[in-house]
Amino acid sequence: MMFYTYILQSSKSHHFYYGHTKDLKSRFTLHNSGQVPSTKPYLPWKLVWYCAFETLNQAKDFELYLKSGSGKAFAFKRLISVALAKNAKLK
Repeated sequence: MMFYTYILQSSKSHHFYYGHTKDLKSRFTLHNSGQVPSTKPYLPWKLVWYCAFETLNQAKDFELYLKSGSGKAFAFKRLISVALAKNAKLK
């Protein structure tokens, strides 16, 4: 079993949301169906980035890092900007 850390972007407000889960597809569906209170006001969401980990602790720890000041800087510079640039090229 794998565990995931992920980054979502609101198509409505362009906010970013950082999370972790053991079932990425199901969790993404929950976010976009309004069943997650913290993300409901910013529907719809798009998956910007995700990474698989072998343990739940690794996924949680990386999520916590991404929510820190240096983690947000890293995420924007190395994960989000790269992912968004790739998406722009595909359009």
